[in-house]
Amino acid sequence: MLTLALRQRGLDVVLAERQTEWKAIGHGITIQGNALRALREVGVADEVVAAGAPFDRLRMRTADGGLIQEIISPPLGGDDLPPTMGSMRFLLQQVLSRHVHASGADVRLGTGIEALTEEGGGVRATLSNGSAELFDLVVGADGQHSAVRSLVGLEARRRPVGMAIWRMEGPRQSGMDCAELYYGGPRYKAGYAPISPDRMYAYVLDEDRRLESYGDRPLHELMAERAAGYGGLWPAIRASMGPDTTIDYRSLDATLIDGPWYRSRVLVIGDAAHACPPMLAQGAAMAAEDAIVLAELIGEGYDADKVLALFMERRQRRAAMVVDNSVQLARWEVDPAIPGADPAGLMRSSMATLAGPY
Repeated sequence: MLTLALRQRGLDVVLAERQTEWKAIGHGITIQGNALRALREVGVADEVVAAGAPFDRLRMRTADGGLIQEIISPPLGGDDLPPTMGSMRFLLQQVLSRHVHASGADVRLGTGIEALTEEGGGVRATLSNGSAELFDLVVGADGQHSAVRSLVGLEARRRPVGMAIWRMEGPRQSGMDCAELYYGGPRYKAGYAPISPDRMYAYVLDEDRRLESYGDRPLHELMAERAAGYGGLWPAIRASMGPDTTIDYRSLDATLIDGPWYRSRVLVIGDAAHACPPMLAQGAAMAAEDAIVLAELIGEGYDADKVLALFMERRQRRAAMVVDNSVQLARWEVDPAIPGADPAGLMRSSMATLAGPY
């Protein structure tokens, strides 16, 4: 996203990626309207929407499948974009990587950053191939376990939330036309969403245990077992799981840099600065917004110090709100008896804020 936004403004970009090829692994991803608004800024929203599964509502159900309520999703990206949608991660990456290569950026796959040194008003980056180059600004968009963040000594606070997630991607079941959440069952929560015309993403929020504690059993058997006890479309989803089903299990936590996300001329954005559990489905949106705001400020011609200060003014409070509220929602899932629990109210207030400018 940042590469595309900077290239739109005619700026030279070197994109260093440790992977030797663009290869997204995993499952589906929810792309909220404010993320689509950012994707539109770099000219790819139409392609992303066409490859995915847009929808405009969320259904909340009891464990046996009974309808609790149906919530119309707010148009966070504006009335001309879907309120939300599901996408397959690799399709989203295909769209973005194709446009990145076409943008004229200097893309270097199989290349990491080994060291960063302040030099002459810029940053000298030592790359994994042994070369060293001087840059005006280095941006680490390298995830929750950011190597760039570690290289410059930025401290991120990790906040466990006490739950883990089972995730799978499989055939879209008949009648699945939006995201649905199941409450009150044997686990904290279960849910699913369509991610393409024929594929869907499903998950179960469970107690936080080491995977080894379940014994040496195939993941599809374990997830099917942990998803037992839910009605609606869940029996069909469980039946669709098999040895070839891509399933992921991991603990959920949050990461947040409390102070500035930069040191000298090195900045981290996205999950490297603010990662959160998926209670608001805003992780991708926050990263996309970061990229657009940073590119806008750089394009306005400010010097690097002014850009970084203005960027933090625009982004820090908004991103911290998403992390804090996501963690609070997760804690209420783990312990609904916490005094003052109001998940619906917190979700509404969060979305009202996110509908505003970024």
